[in-house]
Amino acid sequence: YIQSKYVCESHHWLQQPPSQGEAPHCSFPFRAVGLFTGDMRRCGEWVKRQSLVIQLPDCVFRGVAQVMFVNNPLSGLLIVIGLFLQNPWWALNGLLGTLVSTVSAFMLGQNREAISAGLYGYNGTLVGILIAVFSAKGSWYWWLFLPNVFMSMLCPVVSSALSSVASKWDLPIFTLPFNILVCLHIAATGAAHPYFPEVDIQPNNHLHHLNDSIQSLTIPQLFLSVPVGVGQVYGCDSPWTGGLILLALLLCSPTLCFHAMLGSAAGMFAGLALAAPHRDIYTGLWGYNSALSCIAIGGVFYVITWQTHLLALICALFCAYMTSATSKLMSVLALPACTWPFCLSTLIFLLISSEIPAICRLPLSVVSYPEENRRYRRQLKASEEAQHSQQNGSQEEARPKEKGRPNVQLQAEKGCSECV
Repeated sequence: YIQSKYVCESHHWLQQPPSQGEAPHCSFPFRAVGLFTGDMRRCGEWVKRQSLVIQLPDCVFRGVAQVMFVNNPLSGLLIVIGLFLQNPWWALNGLLGTLVSTVSAFMLGQNREAISAGLYGYNGTLVGILIAVFSAKGSWYWWLFLPNVFMSMLCPVVSSALSSVASKWDLPIFTLPFNILVCLHIAATGAAHPYFPEVDIQPNNHLHHLNDSIQSLTIPQLFLSVPVGVGQVYGCDSPWTGGLILLALLLCSPTLCFHAMLGSAAGMFAGLALAAPHRDIYTGLWGYNSALSCIAIGGVFYVITWQTHLLALICALFCAYMTSATSKLMSVLALPACTWPFCLSTLIFLLISSEIPAICRLPLSVVSYPEENRRYRRQLKASEEAQHSQQNGSQEEARPKEKGRPNVQLQAEKGCSECV
């Protein structure tokens, strides 16, 4: 979601690990756990020194995880396992899309740091999976690899073009390339295409079904709709897949995992308030956009505080309303809503201005997982306070020492002025 993940030179020291003399003492188990959690920075630095054969799998797994704002290859591996549990054909297309998009970014000469972080792979992941999901030919239709490869090759092209525009406002592009390319493919082929037919999407003019009522709600299915909504980010409706994705988020950051569940639950409740069909709620179609919005605002692009936590919840509810409106409008054109509601609602909340210091949006060049963002903010605040106190001390030393002058000298100067 960021095309320049590396830290600018002026703040590079904030991202560096402490020296051995300054590092706090911790036991070996905690150090071992730290190697596999967060963004696995040491693993990434080791991979950069290896050959391209070793770099590509790391980039692919990070790209799969970056759909959920996670820069961790082990998290990506867990998500891939969940995708294979849902549908091996979809998982295979997703891996192919990620690989093709990453290799295309290398060939186009895009930023190597962004490629290593998986930022040129996640749109290819979604393109590959959703092309297979919306295909009317079903599983193992091998000719589907042709549009998958072509659209995935275009992902870094569209990403680079959108980034050149969004960088003027220091905004991420999110999954806009995926939305554009998948809608372009479905609109170009349609349900009657002889080679690549798509699932026929009917206009969604009515939300409420006559058979749906409060009494017919199933509480266990409502609870399961929370992990299912997280899994629907990848087009999956299996609770096992959603559970593995939540486990992958927990491995990287507990804050990400919590806000994913919070956003999915907010979308579920908003669907009930808007009298959505129960089947759509149970299958997580009301949760995945809200989950992404809640994660983005709740600790990724804003430093996590109780104010930004509430802001993330509000954004998730707003995104659910956006989902309802967008799905209706897009269904008239026989197109899916994809993640358009997430992109539009989250960009709106990133453009707000506030004089509250606790609502602090981070520059894209330093965005990481929530715990690291909070640590960065604390270190930056401490450095600003130290610099401010140093400036005050230098100003005190530069002031004229009138009060420290001897009284005799002051009287002599006064007498001289009277004579003149």
